[in-house]
Amino acid sequence: MLAGEYCNRDVVIVGKHDSIAKAAKLMRQHHVGDVLVVEPHNGERVPVGVLTDRDIVVELVAKEAELDKLTIQDVMSFKLITSNEKDDLMITIKRMRMNGIRRMPIVNQEGGLAGILSIDDILDVIAEQLMDVDQIIVNEQDREKERRPTISQH
Repeated sequence: MLAGEYCNRDVVIVGKHDSIAKAAKLMRQHHVGDVLVVEPHNGERVPVGVLTDRDIVVELVAKEAELDKLTIQDVMSFKLITSNEKDDLMITIKRMRMNGIRRMPIVNQEGGLAGILSIDDILDVIAEQLMDVDQIIVNEQDREKERRPTISQH
């Protein structure tokens, strides 16, 4: 299982000079809790930061900052940790856990944005695997009933 197989390829992106209002509107429009900040490099959109809804609320709204005077680069997280789309999913999950990251940008071999892997994506994978395991048990029980019919006791 590779990280690129399970990441969401539909990523909402912004530039670091865009307004906070633009980012917030995009989050609302797309029903997401973050936007990835990208810069063009060698024909790729390279992720350079992330801005979350929590960043906006905790760093700006709670401090009564003048939102119209700030840009995304004033607030975005610069310490961006990524994973390659060819990385093993379990290694990527461990990297997320070790760094306390709920969403991880997934990049291609050239460092360009390929997608984003969120905790929700991971939970979907785990839920699917648990349903498969449950189905193994159900199928085994059904086969057992077919091979060994119930003996009636009189």
